[in-house]
Amino acid sequence: MHVLMTADAVGGVFTFACDLARALRDRNRDVTLTMAIMGPRPSAEQRAEIEALDHVTLDWRPYRLEWMEAPWADVDAAGQWLLDRARHLRPDIVHLNGYSHAALPWQAPVIVTAHSCVRSWWRAVHATSAPSSWDEYTRRVAAGLRAADLVTAPTHAMLTMLQDEYGTLASTRVVPNGRTAIVTAPPSVQKKPLIFSAGRLWDPAKNVQALCAAAAAVTWPVHVAGASRAPDGRPLACPNVEVLGTLAPAAVQEWLSCASIYAQPARYEPFGLSVLEAAHAGCALVVGDIPSLREIWGDAAVYVPPDDTNALAHALQSLIDDPVRRSALAARAREVAATLGADRMGEGYWSIYSNLRGRRRQVA
Repeated sequence: MHVLMTADAVGGVFTFACDLARALRDRNRDVTLTMAIMGPRPSAEQRAEIEALDHVTLDWRPYRLEWMEAPWADVDAAGQWLLDRARHLRPDIVHLNGYSHAALPWQAPVIVTAHSCVRSWWRAVHATSAPSSWDEYTRRVAAGLRAADLVTAPTHAMLTMLQDEYGTLASTRVVPNGRTAIVTAPPSVQKKPLIFSAGRLWDPAKNVQALCAAAAAVTWPVHVAGASRAPDGRPLACPNVEVLGTLAPAAVQEWLSCASIYAQPARYEPFGLSVLEAAHAGCALVVGDIPSLREIWGDAAVYVPPDDTNALAHALQSLIDDPVRRSALAARAREVAATLGADRMGEGYWSIYSNLRGRRRQVA
């Protein structure tokens, strides 16, 4: 089976695509993938990760992504490129990690995986609908969602947000994201008295600024990994925390291995790969009280209202002061993380591919 899969090198989509590629090969040795990456050029480390997968071919073009500013000429050009690649490759499945291109006249069945979207992000962050400047984005995303043979998402919460923003979807399925533990939880004696978080400091969805405010009221140091400049280059004020900047994945794993608490008071997080990695690494979790994170973690995390910095500080200090509860919470998070392995994700998508393979599409 050959899969044409789109991705980008900006964030979690790249991690998802690589993890899924590995899991699919573990599931079936006959699967091959062409990974069509758009947007910023993959880093040397990212290219090396793909090159290590002998069943994956990397193809990159610098087309702007659909959520970027004034992207539509690039999105259309990317669509022609993808159709040309499909005519040459004749894939059995087209797996899109974006929306607009699902409306193209593909011959193979098309799966769209919803990782996030601008409209649901906007509503979660600003508590209102996206402005009219996003109308073309809305039209294109809605058309792609209607045209896809199947829309998948990592949580029911994400599917609900899509339906609220774009209307009822005909065929959907939840396939939780998964990661194989990179850092196994060390004995508690190796954990250090520190709080760690990872996320773009300028992104109000990640809400790292709330952690900066709460850090003044807790007795442990708080360390944050992530871009410390806004997209326009402005440096961001991040008081009370140590800003580590953008770290390589291996460095993030080192911090997770020694952090006792992982905090992410997110306003919007359709799944949260960094939270999953923290759970694998034996961190107690303090996260935003939003439907997607409650769906995933249940009783394995402490939840705080994203905009209540006092509640966040209290939750963190309560875990600092109660090592028994902190250890129990970390153990429970690790149990949940063990059910969210890459193998389970691979099994879910292999089942989908197998069921859709061979269908002819009828695209208006």
